Amino acid sequence: MKKKSSSIEALFHGVFLLSGLLSVFFVLGITVYLVVSGTPAIARIGLSEFLLGQTWNPGREQFGILPFILTSVYGTLGALALGFPLGIMTALYLSKFAHRKASRVIRSAVELLAGIPSVVYGLVGMIALVPAIQNAFGLSSGATLLAAIVVLAVMILPYIVSVSTTALDAVPKEYEEGSFALGATDAETYFGISVHAARSGIATSVVQGVGRALGEAMAIIMVAGNVANMPALFDPVRFLTTAIVSEMSYASYGSLHRDALFSIGLVLFIFIVAVNVALNLVVRRKSA
Repeated sequence: MKKKSSSIEALFHGVFLLSGLLSVFFVLGITVYLVVSGTPAIARIGLSEFLLGQTWNPGREQFGILPFILTSVYGTLGALALGFPLGIMTALYLSKFAHRKASRVIRSAVELLAGIPSVVYGLVGMIALVPAIQNAFGLSSGATLLAAIVVLAVMILPYIVSVSTTALDAVPKEYEEGSFALGATDAETYFGISVHAARSGIATSVVQGVGRALGEAMAIIMVAGNVANMPALFDPVRFLTTAIVSEMSYASYGSLHRDALFSIGLVLFIFIVAVNVALNLVVRRKSA
């Protein structure tokens, strides 16, 4: 019996180990593919010209992606500025204040929000948000960076709420009870103790939100205007992701244009890795 049990344990250990190794293999495979596919164009164009150039014109072989980089950074930061406070407040309400029935309904709505396809967000934004911005600010077109920021903020909200709520629920009650016993108010306890104790989970929610914002393409291409301008709040813009989506279909195989689009993918991948590393370092320093 013991021999059979140990054999089953060894089998499951091997399955779990294989699953973990496959995950690592996929990450390494994507990394190697992007590096191999993305570096030739950068070598031909020049690193400084590629990253700092302000003109994207494939017809004249001008491949400067600084407008795309700044647009992606501004759009992501703007979405976090809108979505993060709202997400944390919602998570605190669900975890610490909401009645059980209300919490169940809101959590179900948040989960449903996370399951909506990105093209639906883009469609709603194109039909409702873009005309509203156009009329409110007297613009020739409402497809602007502002519209993209609002759509991204709504899209990252369920990730921030879900992960942050789980992290806040896991905070030991003794921490909060000790704070209350010392005379702290609800706000002081929940913001000073609970949020601080759940900071690792909250940081994870930020990483997921940033990854979603940086990697989104379909919804953004419908509301941002998709024009290679330097970013301005009320101008049509193009993100790193939308540059790839909008031009990959007609970029000739083996051309510098197509290779430059792979290089944009490499830059985007490096951005996401850098954000993950930076946030993990911040959390570890605060934990030390």
